[in-house]
Amino acid sequence: MADPGEPQRVRLLSYNIQSGLTTLKYSQYLTRSWKHLVPVPSRMSNLDGIAQVLADYDIVGLQEVDAGSLRSGFVNQVKYLADSAGFGYVFDQSNRKIGMISQHGNAILSRARPDAITEHKLPGLIPGRGMLEVRFGFGPDALHVLILHMALGRRGRLRQIGFLAELVRDYRHVILMGDLNCDSDSPELAVLLETARLCEPAPGLYTFPSWRPDRQLDHILVSPTIAVERVEVLGCVFSDHLPITMAARLPETVRLAWESQPVLSPALESVNLSLTPSSRSALP
Repeated sequence: MADPGEPQRVRLLSYNIQSGLTTLKYSQYLTRSWKHLVPVPSRMSNLDGIAQVLADYDIVGLQEVDAGSLRSGFVNQVKYLADSAGFGYVFDQSNRKIGMISQHGNAILSRARPDAITEHKLPGLIPGRGMLEVRFGFGPDALHVLILHMALGRRGRLRQIGFLAELVRDYRHVILMGDLNCDSDSPELAVLLETARLCEPAPGLYTFPSWRPDRQLDHILVSPTIAVERVEVLGCVFSDHLPITMAARLPETVRLAWESQPVLSPALESVNLSLTPSSRSALP
């Protein structure tokens, strides 16, 4: 751990895991669509591979994770990954529930103790999109980590960007990560960066599709107060997306409460994670 007077470093990862399903070409979205409805053995082996990836990070944001339904064999994938990867704090947000078939949502896994977690429903023409807001610390020097999965349509994304900008306008230190469903050079991402006063330190690192990436749909955006040291896209194909990671140095006034042992909290389930596949990176 850093000395008390030294800035703290944090390793971040954002990953759309497609509920543990691998996709190797576009046609499989049709030919393997049945796998989105029923349990298949490959999900668990994929989750074990994903857990090894997550082991090297401090704060992880997940999208398209299943909180325990028929298709996952009633396994809470969030808790399974956290148990497998050794995270002390975990929280999931189910945004789209289809009876017993699926519980689709976002999640955070953290080695630092959050001080507050808020669930937000994102605006949109089609319901079922949400965001987790996780606060570390108190007052103006709190760190706010936002994990979200934005709409497929541009109009929906712009409505969600308006919501985000209003939410974070008084926050000094923000990390926003997730599947934003738009590229680095898209007009709506430009609006988000300007209105929310955020930066994308390494645009153009492709994350989708995982088998031949040519689009950056997954992003980690930060406030100017956060010093970014490295950004990478990992070359592991457990999903139709690739995970994006960041190493960052926090402002001296931001202090995360690291725990050497998992701690149970009423609001946070206590929830074991090593592997760094080939990657493309920026910011040496």
